[in-house]
Amino acid sequence: MATGIWISLILYFALMLGIGIYAWRKSTSNSEEYVLGGRNLPPAVAALSAGASDMSGWLLLGLPGALYAAGLVEAWIGIGLFVGALANWIFVAPRLREQTERYDNSLTIPGFLSKRFPSKAMLLRVVSAVIIVVFFVVYTASGLVGGGKLFASAFGGSYLTGVWLTLGVVLAYTVVGGFLAVSLTDFVQGVIMMLALIIMPTVVLFGEGGGGFSQARETLASVDPDFLSLTKGLTVVGFFSAVTWGLGYFGQPHIIVRFMACRSVEEIPAARNIGMSWMAISLLGAIGLGIFGRAYAERNGVVVDDPETIFIVLADLLFHPLITGFLYAALLAAIMSTVSSQLLVSSSSLTEDFYHLFLNREASETSLVLVGRIAVVAVGVMAALIARDPDSNVLGLVSHAWAGFGAAFGPLMILCLTWSRMTGSGAVAGLVVGAGTVMLWTALGLNSSFMGGPGVYEIIPGFIASMLAIVIVSLMTETQNEFRPLSAKG
Repeated sequence: MATGIWISLILYFALMLGIGIYAWRKSTSNSEEYVLGGRNLPPAVAALSAGASDMSGWLLLGLPGALYAAGLVEAWIGIGLFVGALANWIFVAPRLREQTERYDNSLTIPGFLSKRFPSKAMLLRVVSAVIIVVFFVVYTASGLVGGGKLFASAFGGSYLTGVWLTLGVVLAYTVVGGFLAVSLTDFVQGVIMMLALIIMPTVVLFGEGGGGFSQARETLASVDPDFLSLTKGLTVVGFFSAVTWGLGYFGQPHIIVRFMACRSVEEIPAARNIGMSWMAISLLGAIGLGIFGRAYAERNGVVVDDPETIFIVLADLLFHPLITGFLYAALLAAIMSTVSSQLLVSSSSLTEDFYHLFLNREASETSLVLVGRIAVVAVGVMAALIARDPDSNVLGLVSHAWAGFGAAFGPLMILCLTWSRMTGSGAVAGLVVGAGTVMLWTALGLNSSFMGGPGVYEIIPGFIASMLAIVIVSLMTETQNEFRPLSAKG
Protein backbone atom coordinates (compact mmCIF):
# COMPACT_ATOMS: atom_id res chain seq x y z
CA MET A 1 0.00 0.00 0.00
CA ALA A 2 2.78 2.39 0.88
CA THR A 3 4.24 1.96 -2.63
CA GLY A 4 1.27 3.63 -4.32
CA ILE A 5 1.33 6.47 -1.83
CA TRP A 6 5.03 7.05 -2.37
CA ILE A 7 4.59 7.05 -6.15
CA SER A 8 2.11 9.93 -5.87
CA LEU A 9 4.28 11.80 -3.39
CA ILE A 10 7.43 11.38 -5.46
CA LEU A 11 5.61 12.69 -8.53
CA TYR A 12 4.43 15.67 -6.47
CA PHE A 13 7.94 16.38 -5.17
CA ALA A 14 9.34 16.10 -8.69
CA LEU A 15 6.75 18.57 -9.99
CA MET A 16 7.64 21.11 -7.29
CA LEU A 17 11.36 20.78 -7.98
CA GLY A 18 10.73 21.02 -11.72
CA ILE A 19 8.87 24.29 -11.23
CA GLY A 20 11.77 25.56 -9.13
CA ILE A 21 14.23 24.80 -11.93
CA TYR A 22 11.94 26.45 -14.50
CA ALA A 23 11.71 29.59 -12.36
CA TRP A 24 15.48 29.63 -11.85
CA ARG A 25 16.08 29.57 -15.59
CA LYS A 26 13.40 32.18 -16.27
CA SER A 27 13.63 34.82 -13.55
CA THR A 28 16.28 35.03 -10.81
CA SER A 29 18.85 37.34 -12.38
CA ASN A 30 18.33 40.27 -9.98
CA SER A 31 16.84 41.01 -6.58
CA GLU A 32 13.53 42.35 -7.93
CA GLU A 33 12.95 39.10 -9.82
CA TYR A 34 14.11 36.89 -6.93
CA VAL A 35 12.15 38.82 -4.27
CA LEU A 36 9.03 39.90 -6.22
CA GLY A 37 8.95 38.00 -9.51
CA GLY A 38 9.45 41.19 -11.52
CA ARG A 39 5.91 42.35 -10.57
CA ASN A 40 4.54 40.19 -13.35
CA LEU A 41 2.12 37.69 -11.81
CA PRO A 42 -1.06 36.97 -13.84
CA PRO A 43 -4.35 37.31 -11.89
CA ALA A 44 -4.92 33.56 -11.41
CA VAL A 45 -1.37 32.94 -10.17
CA ALA A 46 -1.48 35.94 -7.82
CA ALA A 47 -4.88 34.90 -6.47
CA LEU A 48 -4.13 31.24 -5.77
CA SER A 49 -0.65 32.09 -4.56
CA ALA A 50 -2.13 34.48 -2.01
CA GLY A 51 -4.73 31.89 -1.00
CA ALA A 52 -2.42 28.89 -0.80
CA SER A 53 0.28 30.80 1.09
CA ASP A 54 -2.42 32.03 3.47
CA MET A 55 -4.17 28.80 4.41
CA SER A 56 -1.26 26.44 5.16
CA GLY A 57 -1.70 23.13 6.96
CA TRP A 58 -4.26 24.90 9.13
CA LEU A 59 -6.82 24.43 6.35
CA LEU A 60 -6.49 20.64 6.28
CA LEU A 61 -5.36 20.02 9.86
CA GLY A 62 -6.25 22.79 12.30
CA LEU A 63 -9.70 23.87 11.06
CA PRO A 64 -11.13 20.37 10.40
CA GLY A 65 -9.68 19.27 13.74
CA ALA A 66 -11.39 22.10 15.60
CA LEU A 67 -14.74 21.32 13.94
CA TYR A 68 -14.30 17.58 14.54
CA ALA A 69 -13.77 18.19 18.25
CA ALA A 70 -16.16 21.04 19.03
CA GLY A 71 -18.75 21.17 16.26
CA LEU A 72 -20.02 23.74 13.79
CA VAL A 73 -19.48 26.63 16.20
CA GLU A 74 -15.80 26.60 15.18
CA ALA A 75 -16.86 27.64 11.66
CA TRP A 76 -16.94 31.26 12.83
CA ILE A 77 -13.18 31.37 12.38
CA GLY A 78 -13.61 30.51 8.71
CA ILE A 79 -16.43 33.04 8.30
CA GLY A 80 -14.30 35.77 9.84
CA LEU A 81 -11.37 34.87 7.62
CA PHE A 82 -13.48 35.02 4.46
CA VAL A 83 -14.79 38.49 5.27
CA GLY A 84 -11.31 39.70 6.22
CA ALA A 85 -9.76 38.34 3.03
CA LEU A 86 -12.42 40.02 0.89
CA ALA A 87 -11.86 43.35 2.62
CA ASN A 88 -8.11 42.94 2.14
CA TRP A 89 -8.52 42.46 -1.63
CA ILE A 90 -10.85 45.47 -1.87
CA PHE A 91 -9.10 48.04 0.32
CA VAL A 92 -5.43 47.05 0.51
CA ALA A 93 -4.57 45.23 -2.72
CA PRO A 94 -5.02 48.00 -5.34
CA ARG A 95 -3.54 50.74 -3.15
CA LEU A 96 -0.51 48.67 -2.13
CA ARG A 97 0.21 47.58 -5.71
CA GLU A 98 0.14 51.18 -6.91
CA GLN A 99 1.97 52.83 -4.02
CA THR A 100 4.83 50.35 -3.59
CA GLU A 101 5.79 50.89 -7.21
CA ARG A 102 5.32 54.65 -7.01
CA TYR A 103 7.48 54.97 -3.88
CA ASP A 104 10.80 54.09 -5.54
CA ASN A 105 9.73 50.57 -6.53
CA SER A 106 9.76 49.17 -2.98
CA LEU A 107 10.39 45.42 -2.93
CA THR A 108 9.52 44.68 0.71
CA ILE A 109 7.03 46.02 3.25
CA PRO A 110 9.80 47.48 5.45
CA GLY A 111 11.31 49.10 2.35
CA PHE A 112 7.97 50.64 1.41
CA LEU A 113 7.44 52.02 4.92
CA SER A 114 10.90 53.55 4.98
CA LYS A 115 10.27 55.37 1.69
CA ARG A 116 6.80 56.47 2.74
CA PHE A 117 8.18 57.95 5.97
CA PRO A 118 11.81 58.90 5.19
CA SER A 119 12.47 60.70 8.50
CA LYS A 120 12.02 57.37 10.32
CA ALA A 121 13.34 55.19 7.50
CA MET A 122 16.06 53.38 9.42
CA LEU A 123 13.95 52.72 12.51
CA LEU A 124 10.97 51.52 10.49
CA ARG A 125 13.04 49.12 8.43
CA VAL A 126 14.73 47.61 11.46
CA VAL A 127 11.63 47.31 13.68
CA SER A 128 9.39 45.93 10.95
CA ALA A 129 12.06 43.51 9.72
CA VAL A 130 12.65 42.20 13.26
CA ILE A 131 8.91 41.62 13.73
CA ILE A 132 8.68 39.85 10.37
CA VAL A 133 11.58 37.50 11.06
CA VAL A 134 10.58 36.70 14.67
CA PHE A 135 6.92 35.94 13.96
CA PHE A 136 7.66 34.15 10.69
CA VAL A 137 10.05 31.75 12.39
CA VAL A 138 7.16 30.73 14.67
CA TYR A 139 4.68 30.68 11.78
CA THR A 140 7.00 28.56 9.65
CA ALA A 141 7.45 26.18 12.57
CA SER A 142 3.68 25.55 12.57
CA GLY A 143 3.89 24.37 8.97
CA LEU A 144 6.78 22.05 9.73
CA VAL A 145 4.79 20.62 12.64
CA GLY A 146 2.12 19.69 10.11
CA GLY A 147 4.72 17.95 7.93
CA GLY A 148 6.02 16.03 10.92
CA LYS A 149 2.50 14.94 11.93
CA LEU A 150 1.78 13.74 8.40
CA PHE A 151 4.91 11.62 8.27
CA ALA A 152 4.33 10.14 11.74
CA SER A 153 0.60 9.48 11.28
CA ALA A 154 0.61 8.26 7.70
CA PHE A 155 3.78 6.20 7.63
CA GLY A 156 4.48 5.49 11.28
CA GLY A 157 7.82 7.18 10.79
CA SER A 158 9.79 9.62 12.87
CA TYR A 159 8.13 12.96 13.50
CA LEU A 160 11.47 14.77 13.23
CA THR A 161 12.22 13.04 9.93
CA GLY A 162 8.94 14.45 8.60
CA VAL A 163 9.87 17.95 9.78
CA TRP A 164 13.26 17.91 8.07
CA LEU A 165 11.96 16.20 4.90
CA THR A 166 9.25 18.85 4.50
CA LEU A 167 11.78 21.63 5.04
CA GLY A 168 14.27 20.05 2.64
CA VAL A 169 11.88 19.95 -0.32
CA VAL A 170 10.65 23.49 0.33
CA LEU A 171 14.21 24.82 0.58
CA ALA A 172 15.15 23.10 -2.67
CA TYR A 173 12.67 24.96 -4.88
CA THR A 174 12.59 28.20 -2.87
CA VAL A 175 16.36 28.65 -2.81
CA VAL A 176 16.67 27.84 -6.50
CA GLY A 177 13.66 29.61 -8.00
CA GLY A 178 12.86 32.49 -5.65
CA PHE A 179 9.52 34.32 -5.73
CA LEU A 180 8.45 33.04 -9.14
CA ALA A 181 9.00 29.43 -8.07
CA VAL A 182 7.08 30.03 -4.85
CA SER A 183 4.18 31.67 -6.70
CA LEU A 184 3.93 29.03 -9.44
CA THR A 185 4.15 26.17 -6.94
CA ASP A 186 1.53 27.96 -4.83
CA PHE A 187 -0.78 28.02 -7.86
CA VAL A 188 -0.40 24.28 -8.45
CA GLN A 189 -0.65 23.55 -4.74
CA GLY A 190 -3.78 25.68 -4.45
CA VAL A 191 -5.47 23.65 -7.18
CA ILE A 192 -4.46 20.38 -5.48
CA MET A 193 -5.75 21.60 -2.10
CA MET A 194 -9.12 22.64 -3.54
CA LEU A 195 -9.58 19.33 -5.35
CA ALA A 196 -8.77 17.40 -2.17
CA LEU A 197 -11.28 19.45 -0.19
CA ILE A 198 -13.97 18.65 -2.75
CA ILE A 199 -13.15 14.95 -3.01
CA MET A 200 -12.67 14.11 0.67
CA PRO A 201 -15.96 15.45 2.18
CA THR A 202 -17.93 14.08 -0.79
CA VAL A 203 -16.58 10.54 -0.36
CA VAL A 204 -16.90 10.70 3.44
CA LEU A 205 -20.54 11.77 3.15
CA PHE A 206 -21.80 9.73 0.18
CA GLY A 207 -19.33 6.86 -0.12
CA GLU A 208 -19.51 3.45 1.53
CA GLY A 209 -20.28 3.89 5.23
CA GLY A 210 -21.20 7.53 4.73
CA GLY A 211 -24.98 7.48 4.76
CA GLY A 212 -25.64 10.97 3.40
CA PHE A 213 -26.80 14.11 5.15
CA SER A 214 -29.68 12.59 7.13
CA GLN A 215 -27.56 9.80 8.57
CA ALA A 216 -24.77 12.22 9.42
CA ARG A 217 -27.22 14.53 11.19
CA GLU A 218 -28.63 11.66 13.26
CA THR A 219 -25.19 10.41 14.23
CA LEU A 220 -23.97 13.86 15.27
CA ALA A 221 -27.16 14.48 17.25
CA SER A 222 -26.42 11.32 19.25
CA VAL A 223 -22.94 12.64 19.99
CA ASP A 224 -24.16 16.12 20.94
CA PRO A 225 -27.63 17.54 20.17
CA ASP A 226 -26.00 20.94 19.56
CA PHE A 227 -23.08 19.70 17.46
CA LEU A 228 -24.46 21.40 14.33
CA SER A 229 -25.35 24.63 16.12
CA LEU A 230 -23.45 27.79 15.21
CA THR A 231 -24.12 29.19 18.67
CA LYS A 232 -23.49 26.21 20.99
CA GLY A 233 -21.70 27.58 24.04
CA LEU A 234 -20.83 30.72 22.12
CA THR A 235 -20.26 33.81 24.23
CA VAL A 236 -19.85 37.36 23.00
CA VAL A 237 -16.13 37.16 23.80
CA GLY A 238 -15.84 33.82 22.03
CA PHE A 239 -17.67 35.12 18.97
CA PHE A 240 -15.40 38.15 18.59
CA SER A 241 -12.29 36.06 19.28
CA ALA A 242 -13.30 33.82 16.36
CA VAL A 243 -14.44 36.32 13.73
CA THR A 244 -11.63 38.79 14.42
CA TRP A 245 -9.20 36.34 12.87
CA GLY A 246 -10.21 38.21 9.72
CA LEU A 247 -8.46 41.35 10.99
CA GLY A 248 -5.16 39.56 10.59
CA TYR A 249 -5.29 39.64 6.80
CA PHE A 250 -4.39 43.32 6.60
CA GLY A 251 -1.01 42.68 8.18
CA GLN A 252 0.24 39.35 6.78
CA PRO A 253 3.42 40.15 4.78
CA HIS A 254 3.44 36.82 2.93
CA ILE A 255 -0.10 37.51 1.64
CA ILE A 256 0.01 41.20 0.83
CA VAL A 257 3.32 40.82 -1.00
CA ARG A 258 1.27 39.00 -3.69
CA PHE A 259 -0.63 42.24 -4.24
CA MET A 260 2.68 43.99 -4.87
CA ALA A 261 3.62 41.37 -7.48
CA CYS A 262 0.44 41.59 -9.61
CA ARG A 263 1.03 42.68 -13.21
CA SER A 264 -1.11 45.80 -12.82
CA VAL A 265 -3.67 47.52 -10.63
CA GLU A 266 -6.28 46.95 -13.34
CA GLU A 267 -5.97 43.17 -12.90
CA ILE A 268 -6.60 43.24 -9.13
CA PRO A 269 -10.42 42.77 -9.44
CA ALA A 270 -9.98 39.65 -11.58
CA ALA A 271 -7.46 38.24 -9.11
CA ARG A 272 -9.83 39.05 -6.24
CA ASN A 273 -12.73 37.17 -7.85
CA ILE A 274 -10.59 34.11 -8.52
CA GLY A 275 -9.05 34.17 -5.06
CA MET A 276 -12.31 34.55 -3.16
CA SER A 277 -13.99 31.77 -5.17
CA TRP A 278 -11.11 29.46 -4.35
CA MET A 279 -11.30 30.41 -0.69
CA ALA A 280 -15.06 29.85 -0.44
CA ILE A 281 -14.79 26.35 -1.94
CA SER A 282 -11.79 25.43 0.20
CA LEU A 283 -13.26 26.68 3.48
CA LEU A 284 -16.56 24.89 2.87
CA GLY A 285 -14.63 21.72 2.10
CA ALA A 286 -12.59 21.99 5.31
CA ILE A 287 -15.72 22.61 7.38
CA GLY A 288 -17.45 19.66 5.71
CA LEU A 289 -14.42 17.45 6.36
CA GLY A 290 -14.44 18.21 10.09
CA ILE A 291 -18.21 17.81 10.53
CA PHE A 292 -18.85 14.82 8.28
CA GLY A 293 -15.56 13.23 9.30
CA ARG A 294 -16.78 13.16 12.91
CA ALA A 295 -20.05 11.54 11.82
CA TYR A 296 -18.19 8.91 9.78
CA ALA A 297 -15.77 8.14 12.62
CA GLU A 298 -18.56 7.78 15.18
CA ARG A 299 -20.71 5.58 12.94
CA ASN A 300 -17.89 3.29 11.81
CA GLY A 301 -15.88 3.07 15.02
CA VAL A 302 -12.83 4.85 13.61
CA VAL A 303 -10.38 5.85 16.34
CA VAL A 304 -8.94 9.36 15.94
CA ASP A 305 -6.47 10.09 18.73
CA ASP A 306 -5.63 13.60 17.50
CA PRO A 307 -8.52 15.53 15.88
CA GLU A 308 -6.01 17.47 13.77
CA THR A 309 -5.14 14.23 11.93
CA ILE A 310 -8.70 13.47 10.74
CA PHE A 311 -7.72 14.27 7.14
CA ILE A 312 -4.80 11.85 7.31
CA VAL A 313 -6.83 9.09 8.98
CA LEU A 314 -9.64 9.23 6.42
CA ALA A 315 -7.29 9.53 3.45
CA ASP A 316 -5.57 6.32 4.50
CA LEU A 317 -8.83 4.51 5.28
CA LEU A 318 -11.08 5.36 2.33
CA PHE A 319 -8.99 5.64 -0.82
CA HIS A 320 -6.78 3.67 -3.18
CA PRO A 321 -3.08 4.21 -2.35
CA LEU A 322 -2.50 6.37 -5.43
CA ILE A 323 -5.40 8.64 -4.45
CA THR A 324 -4.25 8.59 -0.83
CA GLY A 325 -0.86 9.76 -2.04
CA PHE A 326 -2.55 12.59 -3.95
CA LEU A 327 -4.44 13.60 -0.81
CA TYR A 328 -1.23 13.52 1.23
CA ALA A 329 0.29 15.69 -1.49
CA ALA A 330 -2.58 18.14 -0.97
CA LEU A 331 -1.73 18.33 2.72
CA LEU A 332 1.92 18.83 1.91
CA ALA A 333 0.87 21.45 -0.64
CA ALA A 334 -1.02 23.36 2.04
CA ILE A 335 2.00 23.21 4.33
CA MET A 336 4.72 23.85 1.78
CA SER A 337 2.98 26.73 -0.02
CA THR A 338 2.87 28.71 3.21
CA VAL A 339 6.30 27.70 4.46
CA SER A 340 7.96 28.69 1.18
CA SER A 341 6.23 32.08 1.15
CA GLN A 342 7.19 32.78 4.74
CA LEU A 343 10.79 31.77 4.18
CA LEU A 344 11.06 34.04 1.15
CA VAL A 345 9.54 37.08 2.88
CA SER A 346 11.80 36.56 5.90
CA SER A 347 14.78 36.17 3.59
CA SER A 348 13.83 39.34 1.71
CA SER A 349 13.75 41.35 4.94
CA LEU A 350 17.06 39.94 6.15
CA THR A 351 18.64 40.68 2.77
CA GLU A 352 17.16 44.08 1.91
CA ASP A 353 16.62 45.50 5.40
CA PHE A 354 19.69 44.20 7.24
CA TYR A 355 22.45 43.04 4.90
CA HIS A 356 21.94 45.65 2.18
CA LEU A 357 21.19 48.41 4.67
CA PHE A 358 23.92 47.84 7.26
CA LEU A 359 26.60 45.52 5.91
CA ASN A 360 26.97 46.20 2.19
CA ARG A 361 25.18 49.17 0.66
CA GLU A 362 27.07 48.67 -2.60
CA ALA A 363 26.18 44.98 -2.91
CA SER A 364 25.73 43.74 -6.47
CA GLU A 365 22.50 42.09 -7.63
CA THR A 366 24.31 38.75 -7.70
CA SER A 367 25.42 39.18 -4.09
CA LEU A 368 21.92 40.11 -2.93
CA VAL A 369 20.41 37.02 -4.55
CA LEU A 370 23.10 34.82 -2.94
CA VAL A 371 22.54 36.33 0.50
CA GLY A 372 18.78 35.89 0.03
CA ARG A 373 19.28 32.18 -0.63
CA ILE A 374 21.47 31.78 2.45
CA ALA A 375 18.87 33.61 4.56
CA VAL A 376 16.12 31.25 3.35
CA VAL A 377 18.12 28.29 4.67
CA ALA A 378 18.92 30.01 7.98
CA VAL A 379 15.29 30.90 8.75
CA GLY A 380 14.16 27.39 7.78
CA VAL A 381 16.62 25.75 10.16
CA MET A 382 15.55 28.00 13.04
CA ALA A 383 11.89 27.13 12.40
CA ALA A 384 12.70 23.41 12.31
CA LEU A 385 14.40 23.67 15.71
CA ILE A 386 11.25 25.27 17.17
CA ALA A 387 9.10 22.54 15.57
CA ARG A 388 10.95 19.70 17.33
CA ASP A 389 8.11 19.12 19.82
CA PRO A 390 5.67 16.56 18.32
CA ASP A 391 2.96 17.70 20.73
CA SER A 392 2.89 21.19 19.21
CA ASN A 393 -0.59 22.38 18.24
CA VAL A 394 -0.81 23.65 14.67
CA LEU A 395 -3.77 25.93 15.29
CA GLY A 396 -2.15 27.35 18.43
CA LEU A 397 1.14 28.22 16.72
CA VAL A 398 -0.67 29.76 13.75
CA SER A 399 -2.97 31.82 15.98
CA HIS A 400 -0.07 33.47 17.84
CA ALA A 401 1.86 34.38 14.68
CA TRP A 402 -1.30 35.48 12.85
CA ALA A 403 -2.23 37.79 15.73
CA GLY A 404 1.29 39.19 15.91
CA PHE A 405 1.36 40.18 12.27
CA GLY A 406 -2.25 41.33 12.23
CA ALA A 407 -1.82 43.66 15.20
CA ALA A 408 1.61 44.99 14.22
CA PHE A 409 1.06 45.56 10.50
CA GLY A 410 -2.74 45.56 10.02
CA PRO A 411 -3.63 49.04 11.34
CA LEU A 412 -0.33 50.32 9.93
CA MET A 413 -1.09 49.18 6.37
CA ILE A 414 -4.71 50.38 6.45
CA LEU A 415 -3.83 53.88 7.67
CA CYS A 416 -0.60 54.13 5.68
CA LEU A 417 -2.49 53.53 2.43
CA THR A 418 -5.55 55.66 3.21
CA TRP A 419 -4.73 58.40 5.74
CA SER A 420 -2.45 61.21 4.57
CA ARG A 421 -1.91 62.59 8.11
CA MET A 422 -0.11 59.51 9.34
CA THR A 423 3.52 60.13 10.31
CA GLY A 424 6.67 58.06 10.68
CA SER A 425 6.54 58.31 14.45
CA GLY A 426 2.97 57.02 14.34
CA ALA A 427 4.06 54.10 12.17
CA VAL A 428 6.82 53.10 14.59
CA ALA A 429 4.43 53.41 17.53
CA GLY A 430 1.87 51.18 15.81
CA LEU A 431 4.41 48.47 15.08
CA VAL A 432 5.85 48.41 18.59
CA VAL A 433 2.54 48.71 20.46
CA GLY A 434 0.76 46.15 18.26
CA ALA A 435 3.44 43.47 18.49
CA GLY A 436 4.14 44.23 22.16
CA THR A 437 0.48 44.00 23.16
CA VAL A 438 0.09 40.61 21.48
CA MET A 439 3.18 39.20 23.18
CA LEU A 440 2.21 40.62 26.61
CA TRP A 441 -1.40 39.43 26.31
CA THR A 442 -0.22 35.93 25.45
CA ALA A 443 2.44 35.89 28.18
CA LEU A 444 -0.18 36.83 30.79
CA GLY A 445 -2.47 34.05 29.59
CA LEU A 446 -5.33 36.44 28.84
CA ASN A 447 -5.93 34.63 25.55
CA SER A 448 -6.85 31.56 27.61
CA SER A 449 -8.79 33.17 30.48
CA PHE A 450 -9.96 36.76 30.78
CA MET A 451 -11.64 38.15 33.91
CA GLY A 452 -12.74 34.70 35.00
CA GLY A 453 -14.28 33.83 31.63
CA PRO A 454 -13.03 32.54 28.27
CA GLY A 455 -9.89 34.06 26.87
CA VAL A 456 -9.84 36.99 24.44
CA TYR A 457 -7.88 36.37 21.23
CA GLU A 458 -4.77 38.53 21.40
CA ILE A 459 -5.35 40.15 18.00
CA ILE A 460 -8.28 42.16 19.45
CA PRO A 461 -6.37 44.18 22.07
CA GLY A 462 -3.31 44.28 19.82
CA PHE A 463 -5.18 45.67 16.81
CA ILE A 464 -7.04 48.27 18.88
CA ALA A 465 -3.92 49.38 20.76
CA SER A 466 -1.91 49.66 17.53
CA MET A 467 -4.62 51.69 15.80
CA LEU A 468 -4.89 54.10 18.73
CA ALA A 469 -1.10 54.45 18.98
CA ILE A 470 -0.80 55.34 15.28
CA VAL A 471 -3.59 57.92 15.36
CA ILE A 472 -2.56 59.57 18.63
CA VAL A 473 1.17 59.76 17.87
CA SER A 474 0.56 60.89 14.28
CA LEU A 475 -1.68 63.75 15.42
CA MET A 476 0.96 64.76 17.98
CA THR A 477 3.77 64.79 15.39
CA GLU A 478 2.07 65.79 12.13
CA THR A 479 3.62 69.29 12.20
CA GLN A 480 7.12 67.77 11.98
CA ASN A 481 6.73 66.95 8.26
CA GLU A 482 7.70 63.33 8.85
CA PHE A 483 6.09 61.78 5.79
CA ARG A 484 6.02 61.86 2.02
CA PRO A 485 2.40 62.63 1.08
CA LEU A 486 0.26 60.14 -0.79
CA SER A 487 0.65 62.20 -3.95
CA ALA A 488 4.44 61.80 -3.93
CA LYS A 489 6.08 60.64 -7.13
CA GLY A 490 9.25 58.67 -7.77
